[in-house]
Amino acid sequence: MTTPVIPKLLTDSSKSTITNRPVTKVRPPQGLAPLDFHELWAYRELLYFLVWRDVKVRYKQTAIGVTWAVLQPFITMVVFSIVFGQLMQVSTGETPYPVFAYVALLPWTFFASAISRSGNSLVYDANLISKVYFPRVIIPLAAVLSNLVDFGVAFTILIGMLLLFGIVPSISILTLPFFLLLALMTALAIGLWLSALNVKYRDVNYAIPFLIQVWLFLTPVAYPTTVVQEHWRFLYSLNPMVGVVEGFRWALLGQQNLSWDLMLFSILIVLALFAGGLFYFRRMEFEFADVV
Repeated sequence: MTTPVIPKLLTDSSKSTITNRPVTKVRPPQGLAPLDFHELWAYRELLYFLVWRDVKVRYKQTAIGVTWAVLQPFITMVVFSIVFGQLMQVSTGETPYPVFAYVALLPWTFFASAISRSGNSLVYDANLISKVYFPRVIIPLAAVLSNLVDFGVAFTILIGMLLLFGIVPSISILTLPFFLLLALMTALAIGLWLSALNVKYRDVNYAIPFLIQVWLFLTPVAYPTTVVQEHWRFLYSLNPMVGVVEGFRWALLGQQNLSWDLMLFSILIVLALFAGGLFYFRRMEFEFADVV
């Protein structure tokens, strides 16, 4: 005959142990929610693996692999050289038009690819967002940083072009990392806006290619800023990529027409876009898992 098992009642000590366990409550931020850099640093390994994943997936099962990073700006440079350099005879001073265009296409291609991927990043990683907690800003940040690999590969072609045309950069080339950082900040600022909006309004997915196409012609990639009339200069300078492109040409080609007033204005525009994008992203962050 077996003795029935009688469940033990909770003692006062066990009750107090259960009630004294820490409880974490996740609430949406109130007011301005600043980015927690300590938390972001704690998830740095996740950021690294997301960047590495994006790079591997991008060229998985491709015949020519990372060569695609070179073909896009190079073929665009060839088309621009024929249309704007030969047919329309756009003046670029003493700089050969292919080099003039390719130097601008480097930051532009990085920017266009970064906002395209970061704008759709939250939707593409919907399963990851809905299963585990981590700072959501890591996803668009990884989408932007992964494009630095393409930029580095495409930059090797520029080195060959500079050697071919006998162009030797001056000491101003040391400022190139600053202009690359400005391009990265611009792409991240726009990516924060687009990714957060894309979660709620899927129209953003269709608007991004159109936005990139229009933005290209509003940026001095195929033409110099000298063709812009004086009374349009202020409105034209609202485009932060104007300062980025002109900065690249000044750093690599030594062009003397860089306007530091325009550069300062571009920096202020980027900071304003980044602050606004981060604020909106943080306000919407706790709704992503439910909406996406």
